[in-house]
Amino acid sequence: MKLEGGCYCGALRYEAEGEPMMQAQCHCRECQHISGGSPNVFIAMPIPGFRYTKGAPKSFTRPDLERPVTREFCAECGSHILARSPGFPAVILKVGSLDDPSVFTPGMAIFTVDQQAFHHVPAGIPSFERLPG
Repeated sequence: MKLEGGCYCGALRYEAEGEPMMQAQCHCRECQHISGGSPNVFIAMPIPGFRYTKGAPKSFTRPDLERPVTREFCAECGSHILARSPGFPAVILKVGSLDDPSVFTPGMAIFTVDQQAFHHVPAGIPSFERLPG
């Protein structure tokens, strides 16, 4: 599979090739902050198949967390592109940054321990209070 995408203003562009490792929605509080309150929907793609084709992202890692993710976003418009989790062999691409977000099919809901009453989990997908075993 080859995915292409970028930020809202067009300053950042990327390509991601390979087999998706996970397609999910995350309800954790950190993702709620990044998404503006909704669960974060993402496709995890192998790191070796990912590259920026235009521009360079700005990144942020919280220094007060034990194993924080690094979030990459456009320095111009602020669009969130991806997250990198320590030890995880994939980039966590934000579905909203894809040129064709219709390729996303949620396979699970994670960190539902933080799920808000207004969040929707599609019927029939596995849900986990934290990460699956």
